[in-house]
Amino acid sequence: MSLNYVLVVSAPVYGRQASLSAYRFAQAVIEQGHTLTRVFFYQDGVSNASSLTVPANDEFDLVAAWQALSSEHGVELETCVAAALRRGQISDDEAKQHALPTSNMAKGFTQAGLGGLSESLLTADRVVQF
Repeated sequence: MSLNYVLVVSAPVYGRQASLSAYRFAQAVIEQGHTLTRVFFYQDGVSNASSLTVPANDEFDLVAAWQALSSEHGVELETCVAAALRRGQISDDEAKQHALPTSNMAKGFTQAGLGGLSESLLTADRVVQF
């Protein structure tokens, strides 16, 4: 039986293991034949969407990995807009709205409110938070 999963990632892109564990869990969900519809990045997890993250040459590029997962499997990558703005994670739309000179959101990520997450929670068979 195939299940529909949604992940909530609250940990920063680097400095803790949780975001990498979430990514590996996402891969496993897909490999097992389940559906992963959305990854919602909340609190410090919004840093996973930064286009300004530059890992060392010998480190895993987690931002690029999330982008590849999204493009290959149609997984939506959403950041909480309020959490993102507080942490300086800015989309093109938010940069325009707040008259900021630029954005720093990596391609493939979007910003959404908690309403989008709430909707996902109602339709998912399983929600896993990291």
